[in-house]
Amino acid sequence: MNSNRNIDGNRLNVNGTNWNDNNNGYAFGMALAPKTFKMKSHNNLYQKIVSYNNLLLAYKNARKNKTKKDYVIEFENNLNNNLKSLRTELLLHSYQPKPLKTFILRDPKTRKISKSDFRDRVIYHALINIIEPIFDKIFIYDSYANRKGKGNLFAIKRFDEFKRKVSMNGKIINNKFNDNNFVKGYCLKADIRHYFHEVNHDTLINLIKRKIKDEKVIWLIKKIIKNTSTGGIANIGMPLGNLTSQFFANIYLNELDYFVKYQLKVKYYIRYVDDFVILHFSKEQLEEWKDKINYFLNNNLRLQLHPEKSKIIPLSRGIEFVGFRNFYYFKLLRRRNIKNMESKIQQYKDDKIPKAKIFEIYQGWKAYAKWANTYNLREKIIEKINLSKK
Repeated sequence: MNSNRNIDGNRLNVNGTNWNDNNNGYAFGMALAPKTFKMKSHNNLYQKIVSYNNLLLAYKNARKNKTKKDYVIEFENNLNNNLKSLRTELLLHSYQPKPLKTFILRDPKTRKISKSDFRDRVIYHALINIIEPIFDKIFIYDSYANRKGKGNLFAIKRFDEFKRKVSMNGKIINNKFNDNNFVKGYCLKADIRHYFHEVNHDTLINLIKRKIKDEKVIWLIKKIIKNTSTGGIANIGMPLGNLTSQFFANIYLNELDYFVKYQLKVKYYIRYVDDFVILHFSKEQLEEWKDKINYFLNNNLRLQLHPEKSKIIPLSRGIEFVGFRNFYYFKLLRRRNIKNMESKIQQYKDDKIPKAKIFEIYQGWKAYAKWANTYNLREKIIEKINLSKK
């Protein structure tokens, strides 16, 4: 019997429930893609993952920007034996990730971050080296997080392009203020509630199996995703901070991407991790799509939109997305981004951060801030830094 059907012959979606009108006739976004799309699966990948050369490359990737860390130096001092030991564990299927170390990060909002042992991070990179190219080919163009050649600045460029199209190149609404930023158009700005804590392991594995047929690779992936610190139900959740969590997040929400693009036929859609925006000239159309998306998330991915953070907003009000508040003709940094930089300056003033470090932080912040209309702000920030030690 076809594995995608139940005993009555009905087709199933990725959760094993019947393919019917209630779940929009949907099973793994490929069914909704253009007819020319061919679903290719891959086998015999495990030997590539556990090869010594791939593990060596994985080690080099894992140590980037961390070469002076004690745990990296310790691993490198016995590099050959450490890599051989990892390879042996993988070949014998005796590999077991070490327990995650968790800490609370308040930068700027409070989050629980999980940190894997360095040897486990080498394994994660080894896995991603091989399977990421396979999945990246099926991701939609407008998925921008944790992908090579993408990122938040590319997402904001795309947002600018979409807002011009949906507002007919800035054709303004007649308003008593005669303000050119009062343009036609609306944006559904949405957030998926508790996303990383709610990802269902069985659903994720079913999605991965559509492309990866190598059972040894599936075994390794299960080992990784079961090593969580999210608490609560054992079969859900991925730790914030893991390389694999970021990658698996894109696989999981690729389902949403295909539903939005190929079933709802939305033109102006951008996703960045668990945040997404849809632009349209009609508020009513966005309300309809919002309801359908929430229904789809509930029934297919066991997720839901955040009720307070998922709203339809006029473009004229400015849309907060990937770190900026985006108006039609200008951008502002989000307030918490500015407050975060100011808190770093205070730490420098209190001798908690050395001079070299604060200027390194400033240069990174400046490169980001330059994408918004922030010339005066940048001048004030550097002035505050220079005056801190006088």
